Amino acid sequence: MLCYLHKPRTLPLRCFAVFRRVFVQRDEARQIAAVVQRGERQHTFRVGSLLFRAVGRLLPQQMDAFHSEAAIFPVGYHANRFYWSMRYSNRRCKYLCYIEEHEAQPLFKVKVVEKGHDDVVLTGATPTGTAWAQVLEPVARMRSCSGTLKLFPVYLKGEELFGLKTSAVTRIIESLPGVEACERYTFRYGRNPLMEWPLAFNPSGSARSEPKGSVGSIVGLVPGVLSLSPGESVAAAHQGRHSKSAQYRRMKAEWKSNVYLARSGIQGLGLYAARDIEKCTMVIEYIGTIIRSEVANRKERLYEAQNRGVYMFRIDNDYVIDATITGGPARYINHSCAPNCITEVVTVEKENKIIISSSRRIQRGEELCYDYKFDLEDDQHKIPCHCGAVNCRKWMN
Repeated sequence: MLCYLHKPRTLPLRCFAVFRRVFVQRDEARQIAAVVQRGERQHTFRVGSLLFRAVGRLLPQQMDAFHSEAAIFPVGYHANRFYWSMRYSNRRCKYLCYIEEHEAQPLFKVKVVEKGHDDVVLTGATPTGTAWAQVLEPVARMRSCSGTLKLFPVYLKGEELFGLKTSAVTRIIESLPGVEACERYTFRYGRNPLMEWPLAFNPSGSARSEPKGSVGSIVGLVPGVLSLSPGESVAAAHQGRHSKSAQYRRMKAEWKSNVYLARSGIQGLGLYAARDIEKCTMVIEYIGTIIRSEVANRKERLYEAQNRGVYMFRIDNDYVIDATITGGPARYINHSCAPNCITEVVTVEKENKIIISSSRRIQRGEELCYDYKFDLEDDQHKIPCHCGAVNCRKWMN
């Protein structure tokens, strides 16, 4: 009997309807990393009935209290869970799951969203706690009375319903900077190369968001929003052979090879040039959530009340980019009185983008910085500058 060995062929699938067995090989870690590093829009992917929205973050002083043996609880975490309704035995509804901070302890919120009914917010000190407990018990009673498949809430854990133990979500959370300090937590995957950012010595990682006074003392957060002077731009860039849109597209494709994050020589974390950068080159985009000025003022007060670093950049009189929760590495660029970069507004496809561009030739390994152009304040509200430049003004405002 003759046996013929055929070399397997790799063919692209033009549709999902096939007439033979197909093996699909995927790199889960690489897919998750792509989601986490995609700063242009909010992180979103779905696993079963869980819709992941945002991973949040942990500051150094939060590590001890915001984890257990089973899960880590990042502040700002957000996921949606589709689960059985508390009002109807054969219907599902949406449960919005949040993790916030209250008196230096995690606060777990579940918002019940169901068509035809007012939203209900349930809170608890643990993932199961009063939050999901107030959902599971009514659901179990209703399903038992209606004769449908019984539900045993005692075996359902809040960490699982929040999505904290979902494989993909766990990989992302275990990749957050500084989670090695969570002593009680049992790691499932260990440190993954999803977000290779070092832990900031200062909570915010940027001088403009730091407490006033000496490093390490928390007196109060810097007020105000980083603003852009009207018409500020890289003048020489207009003389280049390529249009702004073409330069922007090239920058979006290459920015990861332009910069890297490391300890700053100015303060906290900083962004450094990963290669030599020529003058008038678009280096990186300042990305985040675009909100109105009125909303920015409310959020700034909220962040200050939470002792959270504020990352905001004003586009114009009406709109502000909020990079505090969801933003890119550009928010870590520090202030300097002798900057090597400037900011400019670039309109691409009828949208205003904040671009950090080089104002001179920048050598590999040099820290990126630009002038924050804070409004002048009186002596009581002065913010010290640590840039160390020869022409340092000693104050950022």
